[in-house]
Amino acid sequence: MPPADALVTDIGARLLYRDALVLVIDKPAGLPVHPGPKGGATLTDHLDALRFGLPRRPEAAHRLDRDTSGCLALGRHAKALARLNRLFAASGTVEKTYWALVEGGPETEAGEIALSLARRSDDPRSWWMKVDPAGDAALTRFAVLGRGGGLTWLALSPVTGRTHQLRVHCAAMGFPILGDPIYGTAPRSGGPGLQLHARALTLPLYPKKAPIRVEAPAPGHMQAGLAVCGFRGPDLA
Repeated sequence: MPPADALVTDIGARLLYRDALVLVIDKPAGLPVHPGPKGGATLTDHLDALRFGLPRRPEAAHRLDRDTSGCLALGRHAKALARLNRLFAASGTVEKTYWALVEGGPETEAGEIALSLARRSDDPRSWWMKVDPAGDAALTRFAVLGRGGGLTWLALSPVTGRTHQLRVHCAAMGFPILGDPIYGTAPRSGGPGLQLHARALTLPLYPKKAPIRVEAPAPGHMQAGLAVCGFRGPDLA
């Protein structure tokens, strides 16, 4: 994976949707959204290029892990960001669909994973999670989109928005996400990269208009695995 500051050469080319309140961009894998304790380049460093005449840069309305690619919604100003934050905070209001390539796969073609999650550590700096009946309720819906080469291509829809929910749920069910060095089998360095992509986002932002639906194309680091599992869409190079 290239250094974080080399992953965005033209953020304008990654813009998927724009209106007066919201932008949706295709975040590259490997680039953190916000600054972390170790410092380094972040997506925030590039957001001034997306002001489009407004006095302040847009800000992310929700989280995507550093190694997850795909749809990320940005509020263009403070009121827009507050409105988006309320949408994302209301469970089940925003529809999110992720594509994942997992090792092995579920026996059924569709189903739900309902496993409560809690932090592994009391250290507030730690984001690692575990299945814990005493934790916060977490629900993920899944559907098989294709299989091949020992992998399964899943559509994952998180009904709740717990930290690392999709990664922990898949691993706990016996089909970890390919390239996951924390919950799966990938090495801490030199692996294939996390095969998790925020494919689609549906935002019911305007009461009198149809919801905004945005899709992000399949990222380069997942295309080979998707092809093995049968994906033949226009996204593939």
